[in-house]
Amino acid sequence: MSVSRIPIKLVIDGIGTAEGELIRLKSPRTTDAILKALPIEGMSALWQDEVYFDIPIKMGNEKSSPTVEKGDLAFWPMGSAFCIFWGETQPYSPVNLIGKITKNLELFEKVTSGTKIIVEKK
Repeated sequence: MSVSRIPIKLVIDGIGTAEGELIRLKSPRTTDAILKALPIEGMSALWQDEVYFDIPIKMGNEKSSPTVEKGDLAFWPMGSAFCIFWGETQPYSPVNLIGKITKNLELFEKVTSGTKIIVEKK
């Protein structure tokens, strides 16, 4: 396992499991804070082609970006939320990029508001 790329799995209640990786180089302080908090669990909210949920992390902007790519994982400082961008969309406001979904991205299309998601180390 690489120190800079940490494999994770995202268990989507009633839908399935996706895989991804946290990439420390994108936002090291934010990524480390999330790693220390794992496993984390939240109830999903939806915005365009994005699934997000509140997590117990408070961080400011770190190498924040106003744009994302399909499959990006990010932390949204304004809402203290973990974000999964599954489609062609852009964040509401700048996010700290923290990783990528590597397997089963299409599962997030099936998520509805209030779906439980657990993020844990793989």
